[in-house]
Amino acid sequence: MIEFDETAQKMVLKLVYYGPAQSGKTTNLLRLHDLLAQEGRGDLMVLDTTDDRTIFFDLLPFFLVAPSGLKIKVKVYTVPGQVRHDATRKAVLQRADGVVFIADSQVAQSANNFASFDNLEKNLAIVGLDIEKLPLVVQFNKRDLPNIVSEADIRKTWGPTGIPVFTASALQGSGVVETFAREAELLYDHIDRRHCLKEAHGLERDAFVRQLTLRGEE
Repeated sequence: MIEFDETAQKMVLKLVYYGPAQSGKTTNLLRLHDLLAQEGRGDLMVLDTTDDRTIFFDLLPFFLVAPSGLKIKVKVYTVPGQVRHDATRKAVLQRADGVVFIADSQVAQSANNFASFDNLEKNLAIVGLDIEKLPLVVQFNKRDLPNIVSEADIRKTWGPTGIPVFTASALQGSGVVETFAREAELLYDHIDRRHCLKEAHGLERDAFVRQLTLRGEE
């Protein structure tokens, strides 16, 4: 649900990282914060429980300006994966403009992945969002661990859905920016269809993604 103030020339977009507990949602945001250029991002806020799991959400805002002067803020949230925090997940999903689903690559977590994705679909429907129309990317995290689902099995399971799927090790930083970049592409297409970012504001797709994913110095 894009927030757009045409008079003030401001747009606020909301991305949500969703997935089972300890799949690496917060680690993805921490790595994004570390890897991307400081000029394009704001502060990272992390709210933890006593056992170091996120209760509510992490918020990492990115900022960019279109040639027309339109100011765009992209807010990135994560949700708690624990079953007991389902009400919080619904609250964070409200008015989401896109979702990145973080799955745990470990074979032992396969059932939790599918349960969490089912929960995502149900909660999106509850807050009035259609998963078929929402920009959505799946990331299989923790590829650095042993006993993980093979890429062939991932392709076999997820290929028919048409949803873009990435593999990653958020702890090591691989696949994190690539996942976010693909979500940014889908998000741009979604916004452009409604608000003509290219025609009305001179903002090309490549420029939108490049500004969001500009890397800091190595």
